[in-house]
Amino acid sequence: MTVVPPWANGPLELIVHAEEHLRDGEDFDRRIALISFDNAIEVAITTYLTLHPIQRSGRAYPKSDVERWLGNYHSKLDFLETEAVSRGVRLGVTRAELVWVHDHRNEQYHGGNKGTPERVVLKIIRQAALWVFGFLFEVPDPEAALETALRDKLPPPPPLREKRLDVAIDGRFGVVQIGDQSYYTSEILFFVDHSAYRDLGERLCSGEEGAEERE
Repeated sequence: MTVVPPWANGPLELIVHAEEHLRDGEDFDRRIALISFDNAIEVAITTYLTLHPIQRSGRAYPKSDVERWLGNYHSKLDFLETEAVSRGVRLGVTRAELVWVHDHRNEQYHGGNKGTPERVVLKIIRQAALWVFGFLFEVPDPEAALETALRDKLPPPPPLREKRLDVAIDGRFGVVQIGDQSYYTSEILFFVDHSAYRDLGERLCSGEEGAEERE
């Protein structure tokens, strides 16, 4: 299981938002995906730099450096390169690619060309957002973290009927007539009040319901 620290939820939510639009695939969605992935990179860096050292595995930086790094997008990339060298790792994407996809994002916001982003742009910005997120917050498998976050947003699966409960309820209460239609009691109870369906069915299966009436 990939654990995401709670202070990294903000950047992760932006990545999730971008991924949802990317998977929808429409022209508008691809533009939003580009913007959100790019925003996730900046938010991840900003969030990381404003954490307490205890939340950064003890890493501390001079206040003057932090203020300089937070100045703009390019100074944030300065920090990213410095941090990568400090940890002895290579950037997941090159700085040139980061600047290139960021310029595409700026076109969506400020430029006159608001065409649909090319797939290669989206591929690079997605890879960059996941890498920056995983690198800074020490999440070993950011793809797995993304998939988990996406699953967590899905509605819970609908409850299922159970044959043993249906048999117990219908064996006791039989068929109910509503208008000119006949329904099994278990069928009505399941759709009207699932908790009552389960509670009654379990009590009948265990024999509690009959015991209560015989007392």
